[in-house]
Amino acid sequence: QVQLVESGGGLVQPGGSLRLSCAASGFTFASYYISWYRQAPGKEREFVASITSNGGITNYADSVKGRFTISRDNAKNTAYLEMQSLKLEDTAVYYCKRPNGNYWGQGTQVTVTS
Repeated sequence: QVQLVESGGGLVQPGGSLRLSCAASGFTFASYYISWYRQAPGKEREFVASITSNGGITNYADSVKGRFTISRDNAKNTAYLEMQSLKLEDTAVYYCKRPNGNYWGQGTQVTVTS
């Protein structure tokens, strides 16, 4: 079955960096578009970034453009979200998603705090 497992979250100070990973299994990873979303406490889940199946095209929410980088390694069946210059408002649970079929991971918590 399709599985997406996020990791790499944690506690970080403002201005710091984290790299999230999304390990995929149960499907041909290289054939699918992958997205990252996040949900802050009391807010709706929102789009963060996406990447096409071959990694050729990426898209970002305005709030993270220039600070976050989405990438993928199809040989490792893994997608990544490199987050730099983190802000307090980046605190959220981060999810990866395979839009085709609406599959979600369980999420990983990112907390930006001074």
